[in-house]
Amino acid sequence: MARKAAQASPSIVAGPHILEPSRFAPPNRRRLSGPGLRTFLAITDLWGLTESERLLVLGLPSRSAYYGWVRAAREHREFTLDVDVLTRISALLGIHQALGVLQANEPAAIAWLRTPHRALPFGGQPPLALVTSGTQDGLMVVRRFLDAARGGFYMAPNEIDRDFEPYTDADVVFA
Repeated sequence: MARKAAQASPSIVAGPHILEPSRFAPPNRRRLSGPGLRTFLAITDLWGLTESERLLVLGLPSRSAYYGWVRAAREHREFTLDVDVLTRISALLGIHQALGVLQANEPAAIAWLRTPHRALPFGGQPPLALVTSGTQDGLMVVRRFLDAARGGFYMAPNEIDRDFEPYTDADVVFA
């Protein structure tokens, strides 16, 4: 019996490092789409994002698609967002949650997002520039940075980093 199950889906291997495919099934995405988008709208209202910035965070859907989603979410009707849009919303929710842990209050959290930052991922730009870059990577960089800060890593360059110079190919040695 176990052999038959393994033959039926040889590319799916059980284990903690493999995502369960049912997480991405339409019924599950439909269940998450309305609450996720309503929360996205509340956070982006709080952060003062423009319509263009919201569209960038969501991966540049058409305006008609975006407004259709918004209307359906506000009317509590069913609709299904794709995996990419839900992943982007999840990243934004994680950023918001981490800022709530790391900052004293909402104004401080918003100020952190909008203030240029010297940490390497930001290169002197505000973290919000990465959040609204239009890429999923930009969102994830900010999310991972804040998750690391929640875990005890520093939030700003310190004395050790002051004189850091990026490595070059000559610095890499293979033994």
